[in-house]
Amino acid sequence: MKHLIAPSVLSCDFANMQRDIEMINESNADWFHIDVMDGVFVPNISFGFPILKAIKKHAKKTIDVHLMIVNPDQYIEEFANSGADIITVHYEACPHLHRTIQLIHSFGMKAGVALNPHTDVSVLNSIISDIDMVLIMSVNPGFGGQKFIENAIKKVADAKQLIEKSGSKAIIEVDGGVNLDTGSRLVEAGAQVLVAGSFVFNSEKPSDTITALKNM
Repeated sequence: MKHLIAPSVLSCDFANMQRDIEMINESNADWFHIDVMDGVFVPNISFGFPILKAIKKHAKKTIDVHLMIVNPDQYIEEFANSGADIITVHYEACPHLHRTIQLIHSFGMKAGVALNPHTDVSVLNSIISDIDMVLIMSVNPGFGGQKFIENAIKKVADAKQLIEKSGSKAIIEVDGGVNLDTGSRLVEAGAQVLVAGSFVFNSEKPSDTITALKNM
């Protein structure tokens, strides 16, 4: 498959959010990436349900929700009702991960599992056949604009090997520090979805930047 681009709405201009949503709709982007943070699992707070519902009202593409929160199970149904198409939870935040994946699927959404930079891909051995996506964090979760962690390239390759060995249909997404250089290396290693925030929204022409990422 041709790699997908998922602009991170966390980096958009909140005072002009509808403008930026329409820009993504009209661009070569494939998904909207929505980071949800609770100030507990990560040291930042971001979107809640009203914002997600507002985005869903205007978005014409897949809504990819990344939950950086503790106890995600209690909110899965509400995220489904708010318009999420994909929900990714953190391995580190889910003591009963298989049950969480089942819950996400029960509401008709695709399920992903995110790994913090220090977490080895091997922890997914027992769950890889049950999930739709592996999200490799290439920065420490919580804030946009961080420097890319080089070990993410190896982790993408490891995830690809695990997926192929198991026969899983999961795809690989990468979030953090994505630009034309890191993005091309990630795709070469096996990444299929690239989340890009600061690189897109801090550029002079975000739509052109999305096109450049898509055409790597």
